[in-house]
Amino acid sequence: MSDLTHTDADGRARMVDVSGKTPSDRTAVATGAIRMSSSTLEAIRANSLKKGDVLAVARVGGIMAAKRTSDLIPLCHPLALTDIGVEFALDDSLPGIRVTTHARTHEKTGVEMEALTAAAIALLTIYDMAKSIDRGMMITEIALLEKKGGASGDWTRTG
Repeated sequence: MSDLTHTDADGRARMVDVSGKTPSDRTAVATGAIRMSSSTLEAIRANSLKKGDVLAVARVGGIMAAKRTSDLIPLCHPLALTDIGVEFALDDSLPGIRVTTHARTHEKTGVEMEALTAAAIALLTIYDMAKSIDRGMMITEIALLEKKGGASGDWTRTG
């Protein structure tokens, strides 16, 4: 069990000790989508839902979630984030909305979980804001697109 990074020699869960690592610039980009009826997409586009501006609230939700990732995901290190971005693309071909998030820091460990958490919560916020008119929405395709920095180097999703 000692080869596992998140368990000690006795198999107990533990946070990885990064105290010996050197801080470096790190970035991550994540994505996801929420599929919905065409009429729901049009209501969001027209900003006509009773709860208010769906995308504005979802953007703030994603940013807030990224900042709280270590409170939500067991064994994640709290990070001093230097930038979080949440962008939306309304996609008639889904129909639905695609989200792209990015996270940046200068730390001893990566920001992949923060970018992924921002994407997931932004999409969940869209669901919450629009569920009164469309409970059949489906969140899909949450994935890491790329990460840069750290000892493992850069990585980009292919395909």
